[in-house]
Amino acid sequence: MGILEKISEIEKEIARTQKNKATEYHLGLLKAKLAKYRAQLLEPSKSASSKGEGFDVMKSGDARVALIGFPSVGKSTFLSLMTSTASEAASYEFTTLTCIPGVIEYKGANIQLLDLPGIIEGAAQGKGRGRQVIAVARTADVVIMMLDATKGEVQRSLLEKELESVGIRLNKHKPNIYFKPKKGGGISFNSTVTLTQCSEKLVQLILHEYKIFNAEVLFREDCSPDEFIDVIVGNRVYMPCLYVYNKIDQISMEEVDCLARKPNSVVISCGMKLNLDYLLEMLWEYLALTCIYTKKRGQRPDFTDAIILRKGASVEHVCHRIHRSLASQFKYALVW
Repeated sequence: MGILEKISEIEKEIARTQKNKATEYHLGLLKAKLAKYRAQLLEPSKSASSKGEGFDVMKSGDARVALIGFPSVGKSTFLSLMTSTASEAASYEFTTLTCIPGVIEYKGANIQLLDLPGIIEGAAQGKGRGRQVIAVARTADVVIMMLDATKGEVQRSLLEKELESVGIRLNKHKPNIYFKPKKGGGISFNSTVTLTQCSEKLVQLILHEYKIFNAEVLFREDCSPDEFIDVIVGNRVYMPCLYVYNKIDQISMEEVDCLARKPNSVVISCGMKLNLDYLLEMLWEYLALTCIYTKKRGQRPDFTDAIILRKGASVEHVCHRIHRSLASQFKYALVW
């Protein structure tokens, strides 16, 4: 029985099982097994395959944004509109076959935009180069999920499911759980809040499934078993995602209004160039970049050349960006 069959068996079992107090341990164990098999599925195969064409693109600029979506939703058209790079766009599916990079210049920052090939259902298992596409998406700072406004919500849920199964968590923060494996002393379990979704017994069962018998676990917030499994596995990527509905010129005003009111969503039309400026503003907000301008004493600040840093950066980061040796001789800074 292959890994794929095992995964589908467990998924069917989870769907069959009723959710109540009596079955929560059983469901917790099934979820742990499922996460384990999915991790095995993502490991590269041991057999030496023939060397294919390179897929990942070298990181450049101040931030990296990946375009993910089904074939023929307008990813390449969007890249051609926003950047000076021309990505081939045609009315048939899978026009784009490799990763095509472009650069958006906005507020003095260079944002690298990656046009990835369309994802199909089952991409997480490696269908249609799906694994490579998703691996590139993991390295991005923000994911733009391109959706066809005429197809409704089907595409969004399918894509979320594909990304979820390879450990990409969209618009979520890392669970506040302290977890540390130890050499001995059994499992010590504590929580600073009342837990409604996890219990000590369930935590022990999940840890035993991963063959961990000595560990320290502290819950600082009320988390679900899935989130606890994410903490144990430890290779999850938490990233902001912007849902972009393209082709709004083909649906009614009421439908556009309904889509635009959804959280983390923007409606655009690449064909008629509608609402693209607002999308850039939203993208800037999601990237959480800060522009810092330097000034010489007694002179006006130089607003032509900005230092672009992430949110939460300190003066030390600015020093490193200017020159490596500056931080060691640094005395003080005046900040406006």
